[in-house]
Amino acid sequence: MDETCLSQGELYTIITNKSAHGGKGSLVAMIRGTKSEDVIYYLNHLPRTKRLKVKEITIDLSPSMCLIAKRAFPNATIVSDRFHVQKLMNEAVSDLRVDFRWQAVDQENKEIALAKELGRKFVSHTFENGDTRRQLLARSRHVVMKHRSKWTDSQKRRARILFREYPAIEEAYNVSMKLTDIFNTRCHKGIALAKLARWYNEVERLNCKFFNSVIQTMQNNYATIANYFDNRSTNASAESFNAKVKAFRSQFRGISDIPFFIFRLATLFA
Repeated sequence: MDETCLSQGELYTIITNKSAHGGKGSLVAMIRGTKSEDVIYYLNHLPRTKRLKVKEITIDLSPSMCLIAKRAFPNATIVSDRFHVQKLMNEAVSDLRVDFRWQAVDQENKEIALAKELGRKFVSHTFENGDTRRQLLARSRHVVMKHRSKWTDSQKRRARILFREYPAIEEAYNVSMKLTDIFNTRCHKGIALAKLARWYNEVERLNCKFFNSVIQTMQNNYATIANYFDNRSTNASAESFNAKVKAFRSQFRGISDIPFFIFRLATLFA
């Protein structure tokens, strides 16, 4: 289950069948809006016997999506997409980096103002890779979002400097990558839950304001996040179908007639 925007900010909820692999029979329903009551109303038009056959449904971290899944597919196990959880953690690390960047900008502006007062030429300090402090923090955006195994040589050099200058970012990055490693390791659900509990304790020990939303999200969705380790199911197929819809839309340089566009999608994929 996923949502997409077709035209002018109008959102549609899309329910797809993973077993169709993006071909004919993929599109189960496409409902205008994301309001849970409306989506449930239209999904209830599907035969109850068929809805009861659904064994598993993957969603993002939206509470409304969870409610829809529970009401429309009562026998299905609900799985929160692991990539949305990882994205939330990565964004928290990036927010910490941005916070340090604004501090660096303020400090540099103060130094420039002081140099003007003293009638001196301001020369910004550069690190061994040629980055200034502002540039280091700005150009590290991809460094803190990627696993260290995927860093290029220049990113490795930048990461060494970044972590040397900002140990707090290194601690946050290491905790973030531990979550990725937990999801990537194939293990029994019970073992995975124990690892997640230890990881959760590490996040709490960081005592960083940017991780408060991560902790709260983990608490609110702990059961559905843990369900990932049963079959390692993700929302990737729904995201892939969403990308296919957007690519189809771009071929026509936008959509002027939404009902006809949905008719085309239904003809091809329903």
